[in-house]
Amino acid sequence: MKRILLVLAALFLLPCVPVRADAPALDVPVPSALLMERSTGEILYEKNAYEHLAPASVTKVMTMLLVAEAVDSGTLSLEDTVTASARAASMGGSQIWLEEGERMSVGEMLKCVAVVSANDCCVALAEHMAGTEEAFVARMNARAAELGMRDTHFLSCSGLSDSEDHYSCARDIAVMSRELLGHPMIRQYTTIWMDSIRNGEFGLSNTNKLIYYYDGATGLKTGFTSKAMYCLSASAERDGIEYIAVVLHGASSAERFESAKTLLSYAFANYTLVSPAEQNALPPVEVRLGVSDAVQPVFPENTGILMERGGAASLKYEYTLPESVTAPVVQGQSLGSVSVLAGGKVVRTLPVVAAQSVERLSLWQMFCRVTLGLVT
Repeated sequence: MKRILLVLAALFLLPCVPVRADAPALDVPVPSALLMERSTGEILYEKNAYEHLAPASVTKVMTMLLVAEAVDSGTLSLEDTVTASARAASMGGSQIWLEEGERMSVGEMLKCVAVVSANDCCVALAEHMAGTEEAFVARMNARAAELGMRDTHFLSCSGLSDSEDHYSCARDIAVMSRELLGHPMIRQYTTIWMDSIRNGEFGLSNTNKLIYYYDGATGLKTGFTSKAMYCLSASAERDGIEYIAVVLHGASSAERFESAKTLLSYAFANYTLVSPAEQNALPPVEVRLGVSDAVQPVFPENTGILMERGGAASLKYEYTLPESVTAPVVQGQSLGSVSVLAGGKVVRTLPVVAAQSVERLSLWQMFCRVTLGLVT
């Protein structure tokens, strides 16, 4: 390995953001909250973020995630027809008053879950995908475990549960919200302010009022029960940067929305994302025994560094790349890394990968290349 040091001063760049649990510029009255940048997953603010609390209908973020993953994997289609069972039709709370045997597309039911938090559609989708709500909830808990949501346990797909065993925390809700927002199709539902179903006969109005009055709002899910109080996982995007604000157990609906606005506005005002790809040109890496002599190293797509605005310090980059690699090389294969330094300290390490694949020379190609070398 040959260590290649490319130390580059970056214009308009500042030290990377640490995880901040006590940002002095922030004060939200809710008992539990968290602010996260979506693409990097970095936490800018947290308050009792691991406390086990009832999440109410914010539970539906996981339900929507399983639906979105099934759609994107091709195992479920938005055009598939879902038939409401008697149990789905009997759900209380927020609903669209499904009748037993009523048929509706997956897309329409997903819209109802995202916009009006329809418990009946939530159960109908769960039964359609897993046979029973219980089986679907098992999938929810399994997916939560895969995402490292150690402080979450679901008992229902809708959040309708008074049991102490149905709980989550601000950190875990941010994690599953981030995962859901990784499926762009969900935004066509979570950004709806007003719509209708049943040929325009039943109106829908989003329970998330930020969609109407907060610039760049992209979702995501409200929740309320007398036990959970007023909860919200809110997301917003401006200039290619998206933040997630989770607030739990607000004293009023207004308090949850104002708290989320405070968190999101703080993030947009104080931080920005910088792409290292825009700042640096990486040298090609030699490929031995390949049909091409070199491969171009690049940063993975959407690699960004979250930074404070308005400071004087600059970043420097220290690259560790091999002098050469042996074919075959696969597109996206790891080639090395870059250490991001601020004030002489490493604050972030980013991967560097192959921009394209390079096939290995066949025996005949090797023979021809050697022969040509001898002739010339």
